[in-house]
Amino acid sequence: MHEGDVLPCLGSRDDVSVAINLELFADYFQIHVLDDDSVATETGIGDVWTEQAFLDGLGVAEHALAIGTAVNVTVDVTIDLLTGQPDDDSADFDHVVEASLNLASGRMVVLGCTDYGPDAARFDMPAGWTRVRTSRRNLEAAAFPDLDCEDEPEDMEEIRIQAWPAPRSLPNVLKRWTPPDA
Repeated sequence: MHEGDVLPCLGSRDDVSVAINLELFADYFQIHVLDDDSVATETGIGDVWTEQAFLDGLGVAEHALAIGTAVNVTVDVTIDLLTGQPDDDSADFDHVVEASLNLASGRMVVLGCTDYGPDAARFDMPAGWTRVRTSRRNLEAAAFPDLDCEDEPEDMEEIRIQAWPAPRSLPNVLKRWTPPDA
């Protein structure tokens, strides 16, 4: 990616305008989803990590979301930009949360917590409020990998981010994962 690049439409289903995979470094156990105009000011996103946000794996600000991860390494991220709310498939995931994000610029940015903002993946979306559902799986294997098989694909945390235009609404935990006692 180069500064200012926006990913083209890649999806083939009627409800998906973009579907792409990224690998992001989840430094400090988080990745970020932001309005493009807020990338330069994202340094204040650390303030969203309340005790409840930590439990929910989701820190929320008007123009930025901090998505908690089970690991402090590279995660596999799939982005689905949708025209409407997707079906609930939370049974296929370990942890699922939703929140509203104000995309005043009409561009959504997805990046690792310490990634360089100008190089981050950008996606065109309708300007205004967007609902973002983050579904995470393979959390136990990623957080507590078999030391004999460390760094194997089956030990990677998988994150799917779905976004669609929707009125602002409160954050919601659709499914909660609780780590086993280590």
